[in-house]
Amino acid sequence: MTKLEQELTAMLEPAVEALGFELLGLEFVQAGRHSTLRVYIEHENGITVDNCADVSRQVSAILDVEDPITNEYDLEVSSPGVDRPLFKQAHYEKAQGEEVRVRTKLPQDGRRNFKGDLVAVSGDMITISVDGAEHLIMLSNIERANIIAKL
Repeated sequence: MTKLEQELTAMLEPAVEALGFELLGLEFVQAGRHSTLRVYIEHENGITVDNCADVSRQVSAILDVEDPITNEYDLEVSSPGVDRPLFKQAHYEKAQGEEVRVRTKLPQDGRRNFKGDLVAVSGDMITISVDGAEHLIMLSNIERANIIAKL
């Protein structure tokens, strides 16, 4: 998670929780002039479009006042969906045994992309089995990770 994403999480999490939802995580994707802030929310009863709209209004109000993002951006609020992104250590622990896709910030074992079974989570490390070979990856080196949906 980038420093900005950490600051945004700390800023927005209390408001999202006050509405009765869990802030699963967020991503700030810079694409030239048109960046996107994606906020993923979750609730034990699922997420509706109205839930996303309520959270979007609250988050927008906070971002308008605090103004932490200097360039233009679009705000997207959604459920994590079937290809659930993994942000926190607890998310990885819950996903053990699932097939995952992981992209690292820095190359590891000669590659940055891993697709395989999440075998274990230990401290700040995950173990992923790719084609019979196990790879240890530090959580801090993960740029993005998600569960691969079984259809």
